[in-house]
Amino acid sequence: MKLQKILNRLQKLHPKKIDLSLNRIKNLCKKLKNPQKNIKSISVVGTNGKNSTIQTIRSILIAAGIKCNAYISPHIQKINERFIYNNKEVEDEELYKILSEVEEINNGEKITYFEILTAAFFLGAKKFKDNINIIESGLFHRFDATNIIDANLASIITPIGIDHTDWLPKNEKTIDKIIFEKTSSLLKSKIIVSKQYDEETQKKIKKSLKSNSSKKIFFNDLYSFSLKENNFFYYEDEYGGLKLPMPNLIGEFQITNVATAIATLRNIDELKISENQIKEGITNIQSIARLQEIKFGKLKSIVKNNKLFVDGSHNPLGAKVLTDYLDTIHYNKHLIVGMMLNKEHQEYINFFKNKINSITTVDIPNHPNSIKGQDLKNKINGFGRVKYKSSIQEALKSLKLDEGDIILITGSLYLAGEVLNLN
Repeated sequence: MKLQKILNRLQKLHPKKIDLSLNRIKNLCKKLKNPQKNIKSISVVGTNGKNSTIQTIRSILIAAGIKCNAYISPHIQKINERFIYNNKEVEDEELYKILSEVEEINNGEKITYFEILTAAFFLGAKKFKDNINIIESGLFHRFDATNIIDANLASIITPIGIDHTDWLPKNEKTIDKIIFEKTSSLLKSKIIVSKQYDEETQKKIKKSLKSNSSKKIFFNDLYSFSLKENNFFYYEDEYGGLKLPMPNLIGEFQITNVATAIATLRNIDELKISENQIKEGITNIQSIARLQEIKFGKLKSIVKNNKLFVDGSHNPLGAKVLTDYLDTIHYNKHLIVGMMLNKEHQEYINFFKNKINSITTVDIPNHPNSIKGQDLKNKINGFGRVKYKSSIQEALKSLKLDEGDIILITGSLYLAGEVLNLN
């Protein structure tokens, strides 16, 4: 209860949820004696695949006996998920202590919720100065609160696509502007660039990084992978090739994120990650709400023997990845979707055209910035009959399922969190 009370107070320190600037976070961290300085960090920017890449890195580091911290956003079920110290999610009492110290030093100054949480993460990380810190950039990167470290071990650029354009100037809602915001201020270290979804995006990233003197490790230039039969894939970089088991993540698209994580760790010389540690790590990845199958629980009991998946994808690039996976499944597919108000609703849904057998829109409970399910239903064109149900449970109960049919609940990480909490 006291943790929730302090979180409620912190949310009221700024009238806007997002206000892109580095001044407030820098001033607060200065009062905190700059805990972000002199930490070992790996920065992760991009549109999609950040969480899977981070969780793969974490799993490999754990297999190698290397302790790490991680700062992740947003959380799915509880705020503690954002704060990983010494390989573990922070306990309520410890998080309360950290936030209380930051709140006291901030002394009521105007600061956004994400900014003060970021300062709190750095303060907590200071206690584990020898750990590797994996830091996920939030909205973009250039003016993101995480972009106040002076040096890092590596920067990762995951696949970049159109998202969060509502925070861009009206005449700059383009992929070029998004690439600039995410990549133009990366530190000089090593930059690992994941496989992009088209060559044009990769060319634009290369152009944006041209003045950065870091060693740049682009997919297909200095590392690559190929899928093989008998449940393994082959990874190759300038240090040699590895025959690796498939990771415990659903969907071949996840190999892109796993390969990027491997390339990153193999390019940080001081870590000395072995082949066996990589094999152990990628078969023990913990990732929630990223094409996660729900195998038991209250919601699963509604659909009985039919497979139920939840995925937090919420932008067109995420929809493309999901539908590529759906193409590999030769059963009827039923989509339950809820989205936030500021997303590209029609563009997201269009990727599922001719790939699903039914679509049901739902409200996202407890999130006032989501689009009402009825309004989302009215916006969807070209799908024939679209149903609306007010709750996830009612949506599941309304489905007419045959043996082998699968159900996918998607459209928002916030919806995914509600699904997992309900289940």
